[in-house]
Amino acid sequence: RAVTRGDRLLVYHTGDERAVIGIAEAVSDAYPDPKAKDARAVVIDLEARTRLPRPVTLAELKAIPALAAFPLVRLPRLSVMPVSAAEWREIERLAKTASPQ
Repeated sequence: RAVTRGDRLLVYHTGDERAVIGIAEAVSDAYPDPKAKDARAVVIDLEARTRLPRPVTLAELKAIPALAAFPLVRLPRLSVMPVSAAEWREIERLAKTASPQ
C-alpha cells in the first residue's frame, strides 16, 4: 500500500533463481486488486527499467553482514518490502562485481 507512482523497485526472481535481477518503476499508485476476493489486497502497475549487470543471489545477500536486517534476508517470502538507501547501494555494488564462485 505504501508504493506510489515513481517509486523505484528492485525486481527479485523467486523459485530456482532466488536473485535480484533488475530495477523497475511503479507507474501507478497501489489500487485494489480487481482479481482478489480480499478487499485489502492491492496491486501496482510497474515498468521494467534496467537489468542489473548480473543477478545478485539470496545466498550472496545473506553472506553480507551489512544486510543482516534487510527484510529479504530475514523474511524471503514477502513479496513487497522496503529497501533502505544503504541496502540499495550494496545490492547495486554487488551486481557490478564478479560473481562469487
